[in-house]
Amino acid sequence: MIKRIVRLEFQPDKTQNFEGIFQESKSFIKAFDGCLYLELCKDVAVDNVYYTVSHWKDAEALEAYRQSELFTHTWARTKALFSEKPKAYSLQSIEIL
Repeated sequence: MIKRIVRLEFQPDKTQNFEGIFQESKSFIKAFDGCLYLELCKDVAVDNVYYTVSHWKDAEALEAYRQSELFTHTWARTKALFSEKPKAYSLQSIEIL
């Protein structure tokens, strides 16, 4: 399983736009083949910073999503709202306690 964490920093006046995009697309992302979990988080200290946390069956499933029409369309709308370049991390658990 792959855990994907993406840090997204938006223009302060564009956060509601992003939340709307997420609401429109979340069920499609969650239903994408290989997506096991999807969560949207907001930074407790910085109002315009969000994180998406998703779990994928494997690296191939994540890559298939990243190459999909769904991702391309959603990302194009989202990236227009950024104030900073996003940071993405793909993680594999070593030990869960």
